[in-house]
Amino acid sequence: MPKIKKIRAAALTSQSVRHEPLGQTIQDDQNRNKYASSRKRRNKLDQLLDGDEKELLDEKTSERILALSKEQRQELDAEEELQKNRKKQTELLVPDDSDDEDDKEKPFSVEEDYEDDDRLVQEEDGGYITMVEGAPELSAEEEALVASMMQSTGERKSLADLILEKIGEKEAEKAIDDDAAPGLPPKVVEVYTDIGKILTHYTSGKLPKAFKVIPSLSNWEEVLYLTRPDKWTPQAMFAATRIFASNLNPKMAQRFYNLILLDGVRADIHANKKLNYHYYMALKKSVYKPAAFFKGILLPLCQDDCTLREAAIVASVLQRVSIPVLHSAVAIHKLAQLKEYNGAASIFIKTLLDKKYSLPAPVIGSLVQHFANFVSDDRTLPVLWHQALLVFCQRYKNEVQDEARNSLRLVMKKHFHPKITPEIRRELFGAQAWKEERAKDTDSMML
Repeated sequence: MPKIKKIRAAALTSQSVRHEPLGQTIQDDQNRNKYASSRKRRNKLDQLLDGDEKELLDEKTSERILALSKEQRQELDAEEELQKNRKKQTELLVPDDSDDEDDKEKPFSVEEDYEDDDRLVQEEDGGYITMVEGAPELSAEEEALVASMMQSTGERKSLADLILEKIGEKEAEKAIDDDAAPGLPPKVVEVYTDIGKILTHYTSGKLPKAFKVIPSLSNWEEVLYLTRPDKWTPQAMFAATRIFASNLNPKMAQRFYNLILLDGVRADIHANKKLNYHYYMALKKSVYKPAAFFKGILLPLCQDDCTLREAAIVASVLQRVSIPVLHSAVAIHKLAQLKEYNGAASIFIKTLLDKKYSLPAPVIGSLVQHFANFVSDDRTLPVLWHQALLVFCQRYKNEVQDEARNSLRLVMKKHFHPKITPEIRRELFGAQAWKEERAKDTDSMML
């Protein structure tokens, strides 16, 4: 069969395949709606401006509308002002819900930045930081020896005694001088007394906003006593330490550490023979102000009747944090200049020397003098003293002058430890010490 010829669509429609110009296509009536919709809605402004539809209000109606609008605006402003005043009165006791990064509770781990030490071992025990029995090579007899060598300073006042004494002084002043300037307003006393009740059972969460503004007050110490810090929970002490360590200057922070934090820590150790975890973290947070920490906690501990347990726990805090070199050097210098021997001082000196900081020459000299002064002491020195001397010789033997070496040699002859003193001699005198010990062993074998 013959092949059927195909008929093109253009031939059927009898139209040209070529497109018309775009402008002509848009202007064409049948294609206008494809590219632009017809404007059906007119602007209200245009309608108002139309001459036939324009309507103008008379003067009295306009004045009445403006008066009503002004009256409604005044009512709304008065209502907003009333709500603000009510909020100011109540927000003092309402926890602040702002997203303050400093106030957020952050999880802590006891294993964080932990350094092992065979002589100072701490462990977490049911929320407490304790020292493993027998870990530091110190027997009960040696502990008693250290306690007997420490100078007794009498009974130390607790935080509760200080607060009650402060309240008594205020009441006495008020009774004697009725014409004097008034003290704290009754509203302030009521607010911070209620905050103190909250802190007696505080465990977690936001603190009242009024408590956070205490560091900015000129009489912050007097206001703080109204909250009765001696009755705070350990969690409240930790939260308060975070606020005061961040917002107080070093001198004011030193007062807070010495009067509030230190008393709470020592009371907890005395009552439980170990330290609550939150108190421990409060001590760690207090090192944020190193000068205040050393002046408000570490040095007062050494100058008071500090137990070895308290010193070991505080020293473990020093092990786990980084301290500026200059502050560490000043602390070592002050510890070396203590007049009376204290076992806690030996623990702190050893802990700070273990950080291997580059100490200035005056600090090295004060340490040498500290150990050399014991040449005239006839008492039997504990292991802690020998350990501190060994660490000093291991870390800074290259900075010790020949004259200082001779002074330390005399001390080692006077106070000899069978295990530690030979190590100290090897560190200071090297091969010469080894030959002397070898000669002594040979002579003993010949005898």
